[in-house]
Amino acid sequence: MNQTEILDLIYAILPAVIVGLVSFYFFSSYFKSEEGRRRFHLMRENQKTSLPIRLQAYERLTLFLERISPGNLLFRVKPTSEDPVQYASLLIATIEQEFEHNLAQQIYVSTDCWDYVKTAKNATINLLRNASAKKELGNTDQYREVVLKNLMEKEPPSSAALSFIKKEVRNLT
Repeated sequence: MNQTEILDLIYAILPAVIVGLVSFYFFSSYFKSEEGRRRFHLMRENQKTSLPIRLQAYERLTLFLERISPGNLLFRVKPTSEDPVQYASLLIATIEQEFEHNLAQQIYVSTDCWDYVKTAKNATINLLRNASAKKELGNTDQYREVVLKNLMEKEPPSSAALSFIKKEVRNLT
């Protein structure tokens, strides 16, 4: 083969190679955009079903935080005896039971949100334990007074978690 035959061959093959490369580029970009469109529709469909479930989880955690707020807890759970330590144990057991009832909600909320909820629960338990550790308490009424005085001095532990939940729900919708 001489040089002119090679050039003729290149001139004959070159348009086919260019057309092949351009068509490959267009087909690959078309398939990428179709894949993106399919993913978007799938995500939108998933969001239609998952958003109500996530909102329900936030509602349940809000209810949990309201129920373990010391003011609400003292009002709702009546003492079974006059011993402040037993009453504190009853309140703590109630909080733990409420928490166990809502454990599955952690699947639907962010890790930060769940950490806030756990921190609020633990801080409330610590508040109740610290109040029951005071030696001058003679009965449950005095214990309740100590806990309520603590609440007047500072916010209940659940308020920070409630604020975080509200902020996170606003970002969802």
